[in-house]
Amino acid sequence: MPAGRKINYLHLSTLIAVAILVGTEMVGASWAAGWALGGLLQLPHTVSRGFEAGFALCGFILLFYFMRIAVRHESIYK
Repeated sequence: MPAGRKINYLHLSTLIAVAILVGTEMVGASWAAGWALGGLLQLPHTVSRGFEAGFALCGFILLFYFMRIAVRHESIYK
């Protein structure tokens, strides 16, 4: 933590809530998209799981970049 700066707990709690809400939406929707494509294309079970894992990874990457921007705009320090 930078010297002489205090943590703004209101902004910190907002960022945590946003991470939970948006993370659930992004990762869940990505995972569901992989499941839907695997079922729609009638792929084998292992390939379908690969689609799910790949799409879930994309969801986590999107969440990472979203949170980087959110932290940049909603400063944690006073």
